[in-house]
Amino acid sequence: MPKTYQELNEKIKKGQAVVVTAEEIIDIVEKEGIDEAYKNIDIVTTATFGTMCSSGCFLNFGHSKPKIRMTEAWLNDVRIYTGIAAVDAYLGATELQHNDPGNRYFPGEFKYGGGHVIEDLVSGKDVQLFALSYATDEYPRRELRTMININTLNQATMVNPRNCYQNYNVAVNAHKEHTIYTYMGALKPNMQNATYSSAGQLSPLLNDPLCKTIGIGTKVWLAGAPGHIYSQGTQHTTDCKRTKNNVPEEGAATLALTADMKQMDSEFVRGASIKGYGASLALGIGIPIPILNKEILKSTCVKDEDIYAPIIDYSSDYPKRLSNTIAKVNYKQLKSGQIRINNKKVKTSSMSSYPKAKKIASILKKEIQTGKFTLNEPYEKLPQNQPFKQLEIRDNKKQ
Repeated sequence: MPKTYQELNEKIKKGQAVVVTAEEIIDIVEKEGIDEAYKNIDIVTTATFGTMCSSGCFLNFGHSKPKIRMTEAWLNDVRIYTGIAAVDAYLGATELQHNDPGNRYFPGEFKYGGGHVIEDLVSGKDVQLFALSYATDEYPRRELRTMININTLNQATMVNPRNCYQNYNVAVNAHKEHTIYTYMGALKPNMQNATYSSAGQLSPLLNDPLCKTIGIGTKVWLAGAPGHIYSQGTQHTTDCKRTKNNVPEEGAATLALTADMKQMDSEFVRGASIKGYGASLALGIGIPIPILNKEILKSTCVKDEDIYAPIIDYSSDYPKRLSNTIAKVNYKQLKSGQIRINNKKVKTSSMSSYPKAKKIASILKKEIQTGKFTLNEPYEKLPQNQPFKQLEIRDNKKQ
């Protein structure tokens, strides 16, 4: 018999829900079989921790005396977007600190940016707010400089347009004779190393490859705070190659997430400096998969060896937007620390943290078991037949 969200939430409230992580379910099903495991297991927790550039937050500072309508503003010299209401602003994770030299002295260090400000706020630290205005009759103040922290803000809401990529590339440098610096880290010449970024068998969207339970309205654990999916993520697509188990072999679905920063844990919100690329933000995310039927259970049994990712040349093919794949490799091979490309041994390293993902999956498991975290049934499915559009450069002549 199929299970329902209502039944599972009742079990959670009574402390009777049987919850396991996406890593634990693999052994359980191997020992007990699908039928027996389905009878016993209610929820499987998934998680990931890694850099997610398309992240940021809306902040409301409250009104100063006299009032100001902020037209330009900075937090710890990192510019924030003020093209909204008087004292509302949006801080992007990749925004650089004022006068950061960028890649003028290559490779740039990018020691402090938007992601670091977000970490400082969640940590409870004071940060400097500097704001300017052209002044109006009702907002006469032209300049403001003060210290603020997360407790002085009315709202601090993380709103991330794209998180939790379903799968992602394995990056190599196949052609350049020198090290290149990318958002996938430093890539040595002649494919001396390869980098990847996924929790593999723990990753949320790889455990629900057709998004049967993960949708708009789904409750998520975002850096320790209860949040939800408010939309498909930017660059979300279902137009991809899949394995026989429907697991994408390339980047596919993405999620747009939001949660209250005042409830977050700074352990899972970390500013990142990526040499030669820029500033970013590393986030921890957990999503529960309700085991409503046996098909959903089967999907949560996906193993690293069943998940393949494309090896892409970031020295030539990626920057030129060429659709070439050198080879495909599974996450068991990637996590071993070494893969073979064209009979050559290549060292691997991860841009994401599997130990952190395991910790998040376990924390979420405990929160559900103790009734602290319940389930939300999505009110809308993520788009299921969506291609990915590219930006084509064209002139402004009338056709």
